[in-house]
Amino acid sequence: MLSNQAGDARRSSLHGNWSSRMAFILAVTGSAVGLGNIWKFPYVAGQNGGGAFVLVYLVCVVLIGMPVMMSEILIGRRGRRNPVRTMELLGREEGSTGRWRLVGGVGGLAGILILSYYSVVAGWTLAYTLKSVSGVFSGAGPEQVGAQFDSFVGDWRLVGLAHTIFMGLSIFVVARGVERGLEQAVRFMVPALLVLMLVLLGYSISTGYFAQGVVFMFTPDFERLTWGSVLAALGQAFFTLSIGMGAVMAYGAYLPEETSITGASAAVVTADTSIAILAGLAIFPLVFANGLTPADGPGLVFNTLPLAFGQMAGGVFFSTIFFVLLSFAAWTSAIGLMEPAVAWIVEHFDKTRAQATVAVGLLIWFVGFGSVLSFNVLSDFEFLAGTIYDNIDYLTSNVMLPLGGLLITIFAGWVMCRNSTSDELGTSGNLFRFWRVLARFVAPIGILLVLINAVR
Repeated sequence: MLSNQAGDARRSSLHGNWSSRMAFILAVTGSAVGLGNIWKFPYVAGQNGGGAFVLVYLVCVVLIGMPVMMSEILIGRRGRRNPVRTMELLGREEGSTGRWRLVGGVGGLAGILILSYYSVVAGWTLAYTLKSVSGVFSGAGPEQVGAQFDSFVGDWRLVGLAHTIFMGLSIFVVARGVERGLEQAVRFMVPALLVLMLVLLGYSISTGYFAQGVVFMFTPDFERLTWGSVLAALGQAFFTLSIGMGAVMAYGAYLPEETSITGASAAVVTADTSIAILAGLAIFPLVFANGLTPADGPGLVFNTLPLAFGQMAGGVFFSTIFFVLLSFAAWTSAIGLMEPAVAWIVEHFDKTRAQATVAVGLLIWFVGFGSVLSFNVLSDFEFLAGTIYDNIDYLTSNVMLPLGGLLITIFAGWVMCRNSTSDELGTSGNLFRFWRVLARFVAPIGILLVLINAVR
């Protein structure tokens, strides 16, 4: 088989490579760190008992998130093409079938659909950055903060404009290529994101409620830990790493041969998880300091926190910092979501990267207006899971991503031969055997539980 020959090692990416291991780590971390870490993780933890949920989440990240990420990166680097072509090439090289390309196709489609509604919510963060700068939330009560949100999302023109601006920013970065666009962007935005998070954390420490936040985050209350909480932790661990949609595979295609996949994956998982934990530590003290509840659901960011910022000294500054942080997190994720489809168009239709990026970006922008209108003009138009936004979110999060992650892991663990995976992972002995057991048995079972729970 070709997979056992030196020819594979000579295959090179058509789109260039990351200039260093650190560039790759920053890129994948940027793709993984998004609204799911800063927006979703704190309120999901708040709804599921805090410390006990966090403990289960960390276990799931190690036993499921890490092996799936390693699998996706090694497949990407082995194929050195867009996810569709990579899965087709490797499927044939490993003596299976080229139909594995469908897995790459589903991942790329999932990325397009996810970004279509993700961009809408990301647009909210841009709008709320401007609201924060203008001091709209200063001294505002619950009714005023709620009215601000309802007024904004109720105007399709404003929501559509924010969605358009965000997609324009994403198109600009991706069109510039791997080194000049993606790499330069993440080299600035990921460290900036971390600095902003630490500034916000420093303020939370000064509120006098930081200890209460730490207790909430890290004191396990197993009486509140239900089977539903375990599945929520499992799902959060899977989705927060941006695996199953081809973005990590596409980035893996640009990874230099000498870079350790195991080490890079560990660094990304550590950074991603640390930022999720830091988000909780920064947000919960603010919530407790203002007598609010940490289980306020999605409204925690756009209703509860603006109320908290509005009542505190320096609220305008720290509210602005927070929403800039959210905007950066969303931006770095968006460029990762676009990359698989852009790479496919460049390779399949022989288009320039700029042409491919504009085509993908316009498609996402157009589809995104279904989600834009879901909060206003078409808010009463519901079917299956709810509004257009609800249905796209449900289909991608509950079906396409788990299914993609499951098939990617099965491919790496069962279809690719031992020599192929060990060559790419650059390791042997107990560490390799541990990954193989996790990729073949533990991760697929965990993902199946998420998938079954989501569609039942």
